[in-house]
Amino acid sequence: MSTTTQATEVKTLDNYVAGAWAPVADREALDDIDPFTGEVAARVPLSDVPEVDAAVRAARAAQPAWREVPPQRRARAVMALREALWSNREELAQLVTADMGKTIDDARGEVLRGIESTEAASAIPHLLKGENLEGVARGVDVELVRQPVGVVAAITPFNFPCMIPMWFLPFALATGNAIVLKPSERDPRPSVRIFELIDAIEQIPPGVANLVHGGRDAVNGLLDHPEIDAISFVGQASTAMHVSKRAAATGKRFQALGGAKNSMVVMPDADLSQAVPAMLGSAFGNAGQRCLAGSVAVVVGEGERQDAVRDALVSEAAKLTLGPGADPETDVSPLVAPEAREKIVDAVTRAEGKGAEVLLDGRGAGPGAAGTVLGPTIVEPDDAESELAREELFGPLLTLVRAPDLDCALEFVNGSRYGNASAIFTSSGEAARAYRYGVEAGMVGVNVGVPAPVAWFPFAGWKDSMEGDLHANGLDAVEFYTRKKVLTSNWR
Repeated sequence: MSTTTQATEVKTLDNYVAGAWAPVADREALDDIDPFTGEVAARVPLSDVPEVDAAVRAARAAQPAWREVPPQRRARAVMALREALWSNREELAQLVTADMGKTIDDARGEVLRGIESTEAASAIPHLLKGENLEGVARGVDVELVRQPVGVVAAITPFNFPCMIPMWFLPFALATGNAIVLKPSERDPRPSVRIFELIDAIEQIPPGVANLVHGGRDAVNGLLDHPEIDAISFVGQASTAMHVSKRAAATGKRFQALGGAKNSMVVMPDADLSQAVPAMLGSAFGNAGQRCLAGSVAVVVGEGERQDAVRDALVSEAAKLTLGPGADPETDVSPLVAPEAREKIVDAVTRAEGKGAEVLLDGRGAGPGAAGTVLGPTIVEPDDAESELAREELFGPLLTLVRAPDLDCALEFVNGSRYGNASAIFTSSGEAARAYRYGVEAGMVGVNVGVPAPVAWFPFAGWKDSMEGDLHANGLDAVEFYTRKKVLTSNWR
């Protein structure tokens, strides 16, 4: 475990409630550290029930008037947010790197993906349109309209501190809801900056968007609050299950996106010059800390071909550069916290003790000043059902599994309790079609290592990767943040 370097003067972050910054007094606070140096950048207050209640009540007070704002004007407010994000995109990317640790190129991509969500949500006058059928009986017409849910809460994770809040905020606002955002306590500063931009947008009234810092108590406060109508969540599978059960018990609509263990299938006819870089980017980009990371390579074929794929992955992964995310030469950034590194190191050590072959060992890289550095690690276990092959470990770890044919590869992939994403690398249209048809995953890549949907499509995990029926982004977001009302009129 590393020691943390204390800064001389460290600011304690404020909540943002009813259009004003609200200091949190008499609460425990956590250190928000630079993931590479360990230096403390800010203190994050652990809000409790009173702070959550203040934010929710502000949202409830503001929502009725916001609902009355015409959809096209709400769309312009979201577009104003888009313009503010665009104008400050480099600052936001630098802040993501400083707070979360990912490489600057990954951070820039994340910010742009968040901006895409605001662009998608700005089409809300069209997306909110309902349906009608006149003359269902003599003088009787029926129409369907969509109305806002009311007050919604978004609980977001550490690994995409700018993009994932923007999966929820623009759509919630555009559809006429008020929102309370609870960002990860590990890296909340990008969310703070987003709310500084919101504070300057006149079209977004006070109370419509609120920010609350905190941990478990703040999450449970939102889940239990009677004035919250819907919960959006992204995080690990066990917490997603907790969110879904607690939200259901209190009558809230919920979408809870959970964990993942994504497999990448390499067919014998795959072009390795294309496949290997894509697979390494998927496995080790953002140090493997993303729910679309390909963490298992399923190599299809006979021994000689499988060995060639293995050797190519190991050889190229060994060339990747470790370092701070802000360094443009860095390929593999630090993990978010020392305990994240320790979890992976312990898992690899256990697997090695059970006979797994460590093909590339990142444990020797040294943990760095913050205890967060881990080199790319590739392991081939002797058991395809081992912890390394089946459990989400969330780091720069790639597990190698062999399969004789596509059917066996599909059987292995579909044997996972997760169903977030998967990819196949092949030159065969027949194999690609069979895979995309048969794989039990909500997002599928064909010769694409990270099959991340653009904002006009839902982020569509299956199985234990998703609790709830409606996903984030796309038309699902509009469906989630609105209730349908069917009107029957008789004007004979």
